[in-house]
Amino acid sequence: MRRLPALTAMKVFEVVGQTRSFTRAAERLNLTQSAVSRQVRNLEDQLGERLVIRHHHHLELTPSGAELYASLQNAFHAVELTVRNIVEKSNRHRLRINVPPTFAKRWLLPRLGSLRAALPDLDISITTDAADSLTDRSLLDCAIRFGDGEWPMLSCTRLLTERHIAVCAPYLIEDGVPIDLSRFTFLHVLASADQRYLTWQRWLDAAGLGQTDTRGGMEFDLLDLVIEAACNGLGVAVADRAMVAPLMASGHLMQVLDVEVEGHEAYWLVTRADTPEPPKVKAFRGWLQAELAGGS
Repeated sequence: MRRLPALTAMKVFEVVGQTRSFTRAAERLNLTQSAVSRQVRNLEDQLGERLVIRHHHHLELTPSGAELYASLQNAFHAVELTVRNIVEKSNRHRLRINVPPTFAKRWLLPRLGSLRAALPDLDISITTDAADSLTDRSLLDCAIRFGDGEWPMLSCTRLLTERHIAVCAPYLIEDGVPIDLSRFTFLHVLASADQRYLTWQRWLDAAGLGQTDTRGGMEFDLLDLVIEAACNGLGVAVADRAMVAPLMASGHLMQVLDVEVEGHEAYWLVTRADTPEPPKVKAFRGWLQAELAGGS
């Protein structure tokens, strides 16, 4: 058996640490102020160490109290997450997906009506935080990832390979005037803080314009921001055709030169490889494949 103080006393002390007040802690815990003070005093007696310094209008944690408070916060937070995960995993009607921001906005969001119609019994949760991963404790059911499909310990199904085209706002192109890319501002997507993706250079090479100087221009850390900048007439962008097709159809963007280049990376459906695929994930996979097969 672990030799620990009473759990109730530790929980009371954690709330006291949050509020720095016996009175406010008592209100949160629905206890009397004297009961809260007594629990903290009992905890101090058990540890043989002062945890709080009692001032007239507030409390101050001692170094030992601050150390214990930080540890209890982490411990209770971990327990809370575990309990929530257990409860959420039992919810068979909620599908939790993590999706890259541009794919979420430009491809998935316009199709959510179709998804709801196809899977009316599912509630959908979508997150775009790239750090959200399919760990054992994660609430995620599946994810859509952009890359080369090499993610260890995960099962990956290719969904959509990028087809790069150059686009800009229509009013930047003069009718009957040959297109001179050197007069445009180039819009770049950053792979990291100081490195751009090579999509522009690959497109220019395919167009026979490999000597074009692209060192200037504007840089953004999301493709979606590059697309928005292009729509606002700030310059010319290279983007995946599937992401900008609706904007071209609506007249917000137009293609610059008839050049299309297959990207080196793709969008993938990613699931856990070591567990059976839940029915709701199978249903989502089927809907994705039907949407893509239909060319929508």
